[in-house]
Amino acid sequence: MALFSSLQEAQRYFQMERFATTNGMHLDELSESKAVCSMDIQDKHLNALNGVMGGATFTLADFASAALTNHLHSPTVAQQVSINYLNGVRGTRLIAEASLIKNGKNSMVTHVVVRDDLQRDIACMTLTSFKLNPPSAVPSEAK
Repeated sequence: MALFSSLQEAQRYFQMERFATTNGMHLDELSESKAVCSMDIQDKHLNALNGVMGGATFTLADFASAALTNHLHSPTVAQQVSINYLNGVRGTRLIAEASLIKNGKNSMVTHVVVRDDLQRDIACMTLTSFKLNPPSAVPSEAK
């Protein structure tokens, strides 16, 4: 069962993903089977060779997976991640599409493909996310 009732509700929630959002990443689509996130490439995303830093690509893919897994079970955290960088970016925008592969009792597996706006495959990532139990309510006197 999905956590968010609309894309706008999910976007408000994921504004708390401060590292991703302060680096210009946005949640564009969300369903029970996929999430799409994107970012316009800015100077701050470039490495010393004027290419997009691998960490920027990784973060965008991780953000897409987090949106999908936390939409289905909150909270989840990445447990194991594997990324393959396939090509250098030639476009001006990156788009990450996360797809659900398995939704198990304690974990989820997602696959993320990152492309640029010229439809070039930039990276692919596979993530195993661990389902944490929902946090217990904090007693009002502890607030």
